[in-house]
Amino acid sequence: MSTEVRASALTLVGLVVFGVLLFGPAGTFGYWQGWVFLAVVILSAALPSVYVFRAQPATLERRMQVGQENRAAQRVAVVLLLASFAGAMVLGGFDHRFGWSSVPVAVVLLGDVLVAVGMVLSIVVVAQNEYAAANVTVEGRQEVVSTGLYAIVRHPMYAVSLLATVGMPLALGSWWAMWFVVPAASALVIRIRDEERLLLQELAGYRDYVHEVRSRLIPFVW
Repeated sequence: MSTEVRASALTLVGLVVFGVLLFGPAGTFGYWQGWVFLAVVILSAALPSVYVFRAQPATLERRMQVGQENRAAQRVAVVLLLASFAGAMVLGGFDHRFGWSSVPVAVVLLGDVLVAVGMVLSIVVVAQNEYAAANVTVEGRQEVVSTGLYAIVRHPMYAVSLLATVGMPLALGSWWAMWFVVPAASALVIRIRDEERLLLQELAGYRDYVHEVRSRLIPFVW
């Protein structure tokens, strides 16, 4: 099976899983916030990624290796991230069913915008750095990227993921689901700290890059 076919299959499976996590707890398909969220995911991530990954097939292969981590800290971070995303969707669905939150439509749409911006920028990160793999590793020909979004923070993929993570509960119309931002952000911190230990040891020029770009995740904060 070709890489593109496998990627398409995984995308379809992912959307089905998202649908189950959203509409199962909601107990109805009349969860409009869930439908808009899925549409945003498709339009801002799945479709643009087709163009980028056709131009960079090796990058597509790297991005499909999510979960195949060799480092214990990275495995913990990935499980925590996935659990946080799933938890936010499930709680958002239950919130809709039982009416725990009253989130204005404007705030829901703001959440969708944050999700869309985060996902589009994640594709930009991949376009700027072909070694932006799903797993933490250093390849033989890999070089430090210090331009584009990498000139703002050292880990732009995680920064834009955090942006989308904050937007997701709002997009789903659930104040309660915002609690899952905390473990998700913690997972990103764990991932970054462990990844930087590896990069400082194995990626030539990374130590100079650290001194050049001070912020890891959020500009002027951390």
